[in-house]
Amino acid sequence: MRNQMQLFRPVQPPVLKHSQMSAYYREYAPSKRLEQYVACYWTSVTGEVDGDQWNRVIPDGCVDIIFDLRTTSAAKGAFVSSLMRSYELMPIMGHQSLFGIRFYSETAHLFLRYPISLINGNRVYLEDLWGLGAHRIVEGLCEATDIAGRIALIEDSLLQLFQKSPIRAGGLLETSMQYIYECRGSMTIGSLAEKVNYSERNLRRIFQSELGVSPKELIRIIQFQSLLQELFRGTEATFTDVALKYGYYDQSHVIKNFKAYYGVSPRHIFST
Repeated sequence: MRNQMQLFRPVQPPVLKHSQMSAYYREYAPSKRLEQYVACYWTSVTGEVDGDQWNRVIPDGCVDIIFDLRTTSAAKGAFVSSLMRSYELMPIMGHQSLFGIRFYSETAHLFLRYPISLINGNRVYLEDLWGLGAHRIVEGLCEATDIAGRIALIEDSLLQLFQKSPIRAGGLLETSMQYIYECRGSMTIGSLAEKVNYSERNLRRIFQSELGVSPKELIRIIQFQSLLQELFRGTEATFTDVALKYGYYDQSHVIKNFKAYYGVSPRHIFST
């Protein structure tokens, strides 16, 4: 079942379409040891920025740790960005260098040591979760001279955290998310409840307690991201046929979700 996670690789606008941000943003795959927990590592490096420029960030069902590699304070040099429920437009800052870890939402707590629900809606500095260990990682990332060195440092740190964590992988949340990935978000809460042999009420309670969102909302985000992934990879099928494949019953349904999660209609991104 855990291999189903490999079917889900979230995408962000700089990867989807050519833009000013595309020149700054890169993604890197994790090692085999961590690929069931980490969707990707990413970097965003900017030089001089002319005028006001914006980066669109969309919900992807993930939780990020973001490191500022030009920070002047190790204590404030890393923070956790929690689950997003709608798109955001972030100003592109000049002369900035960021490194990120993108965790799958259901496994992030294995490394962060706290339920994601306690982090949602807040900017939580990594120091508050990892103590002085966060300082050492920030300093190590800033001192590393290339991306390979940074990824090696992060992977060693994550594996050590995982081995020391009192929390073990598995459980209802992870099993539920695997079914959602397997169906690419094309399912109802009722059908999910049947698969995991729990009531819908218990599912809602677990998702709210652990992630701070309802299973219905996370299903919609995975459905939306799965559609984006197929369109990004390219297909000979029509846009309507692809949308139907992922459970969108009509064009207005697709447009509504795109505007909620991306901020624009599909025709602004893909040829429909």
